[in-house]
Amino acid sequence: MAQQMGNQPLIVLSEDSQRTSGEDAQSMNITAGKAVAESVRTTLGPKGMDKMLVDSTGEVVVTNDGVTILKEMDIEHPAANMIVEVAETQETEVGDGTTTSVVVSGELLSEAEDLLEQDIHATTLAQGYRQAAEKAKELLDDAAIDVSADDAETLEKIAATAMTGKGAENAKDALSSLVVRAVQSVADENGVDTDNVKVEKVTGGAIENSELIEGVIVDKERVSENMPYGVEDAKIALVDDGLEVKETEIDTEVNVTDPDQLQDFLDQEEEQLKEMVDSLKEAGANVVFADSGIDDMAQHYLAKEGILAVRRAKSDDFTRLSRATGATPVSNVNDIESEDLGDAGSVAQKDIGGDERIFVEDVEEAKSVTLVLRGGTEHVVDEVERAIEDSLGVVRVTLEDGKVMPGGGAPETELAMELRDFADSVGGREQLAVEAFADALEVIPRTLAENAGHDPIDSLVDLRSQHDGGNKAAGLDAYTGEVVDMESDGVVEPLRVKTQAIESATEAATMILRIDDVIAAGDLAGGQVGDDDGDDGPAGGPGGMGGGMGGMGGMGGAM
Repeated sequence: MAQQMGNQPLIVLSEDSQRTSGEDAQSMNITAGKAVAESVRTTLGPKGMDKMLVDSTGEVVVTNDGVTILKEMDIEHPAANMIVEVAETQETEVGDGTTTSVVVSGELLSEAEDLLEQDIHATTLAQGYRQAAEKAKELLDDAAIDVSADDAETLEKIAATAMTGKGAENAKDALSSLVVRAVQSVADENGVDTDNVKVEKVTGGAIENSELIEGVIVDKERVSENMPYGVEDAKIALVDDGLEVKETEIDTEVNVTDPDQLQDFLDQEEEQLKEMVDSLKEAGANVVFADSGIDDMAQHYLAKEGILAVRRAKSDDFTRLSRATGATPVSNVNDIESEDLGDAGSVAQKDIGGDERIFVEDVEEAKSVTLVLRGGTEHVVDEVERAIEDSLGVVRVTLEDGKVMPGGGAPETELAMELRDFADSVGGREQLAVEAFADALEVIPRTLAENAGHDPIDSLVDLRSQHDGGNKAAGLDAYTGEVVDMESDGVVEPLRVKTQAIESATEAATMILRIDDVIAAGDLAGGQVGDDDGDDGPAGGPGGMGGGMGGMGGMGGAM
């Protein structure tokens, strides 16, 4: 980039930099955004297909989850990464609807492309899109259905909807019931923290064998074979330290002149360890979890007293045990009191999927629970876990907000219709942007129909006529291809899935549209798929900047 000053060119950017301006920059960024949306579009809905992603080390992921696909794909293009952020925000905020948000984002860019060609300014478009998004959120709020926190039936339907189309679908009834019980268990006056639902994956068995443990599974074994395998009516001590004699902080040297002196040392150590075990016994503990090691001598005394002990428990296990059983961790075992102990109906070492683990279960009012997920192969279990994570997210959000919407493309069709009416009241060229926004939202029912193998035009026409007739909950049944009442069919999802998707998709699309200049420091042409020697120069869009997108485009095609 050089500016002429007299006869001397003034160099502003380094020689390695590349610059793409004006329409070229807009077109390149829009293409990048659309390519990202296209790569996940086929996964949307109950009949969406899966993607197999293989990373550079040969690690395989088979998934239907939008955000997982986009994270695993090695996307380099900066505008494409903005769309990936939309999915990540959706995942963090709600847990489900990642594909929806990305597909809407891509469609907003696609609609904008046509309007830019008609010489409508990008800023006008951005303003129109924002107005439409605000109106859409208002309309969604008005149409939302209230749900109470103890309405387990509706919560299970919400959990099942989030799993539909993913690997866990064939066992969704059993799993959705587990998810709702888990979330209701850990809910407290501060809301719901789904970190308190630990998900343990076990390869082997069928998905239906998954279960909810009212308590905690610790991936450890008891320290000594002489200890009991299990303890009923457990009184649990959490020792935030080890049961061993402390090493001195400073290096010291002790000269022993007499064998009896050495024996005194050893006796003293043994006495200290015995005191520790006696303190636990007096407090009434019959199960001990220690943060550090447990001396062999202490193990002997513990086993003699019939106390089951676990050493080097992880700090997050401590947190879970404390929340589940009500135990208070103590830093000095000699200070332990009976009120510091937690309660559990049973603590036992059991075999699960070929691994020995400690089960702390049958806890009344457990505020930390464990979902044990089973599946025939590792890939199946991983995909079930992703479905469960989404499901936990939507149930949490429903408990927090208490509002749901019908699924199956119903809200999008209704919004598109109402936004077209709203567009008439918007003056100037923004009106065209609002209409484009309405058209973009219809990509959801259209894609649902396409992915299910039905005619998208026929499906859209049916949906529109039902909504025109006042049936706001009319959505597409992907299995039959008919338009049915989604609410009575039990296909519902949290209001926040929709509002968050529209909000973040609009923000990302408007941000991309307002960029009219891409200045890249250095060459961003690396990372093309199938270009090992790197001699072919940049692939993809205009200038070297498109090189990264060449890789992305190749990946999109390969998917």
